[in-house]
Amino acid sequence: MKPFAPIAALCLLAFASASQAADPNLGRNLAATCANCHGTNGNAVKGSGMDALAGMEKAKILQKLADYKSGDKPASIMHQISKGYTEAQLDLIAGYFAGQK
Repeated sequence: MKPFAPIAALCLLAFASASQAADPNLGRNLAATCANCHGTNGNAVKGSGMDALAGMEKAKILQKLADYKSGDKPASIMHQISKGYTEAQLDLIAGYFAGQK
């Protein structure tokens, strides 16, 4: 009975990874959590002090997220939010915003 738990855990991980890859809207869905501060589709309100992410280069968004995640760039909440995502999820989020206008 003991070998069942690790096998079940591996199956769950494989299923979770497959379901993420199969969802074409996953980047958009993950990016929706950013809307409160960065605006719908990454179009932040001018004068709000928030970066407009729509159309920003993907590499630049990923660098900013990495800086928040590592603590190199100070923030009130972004360092906590960025730590809640995997690198693959951050890549999807950055790709989504890079594709917006």
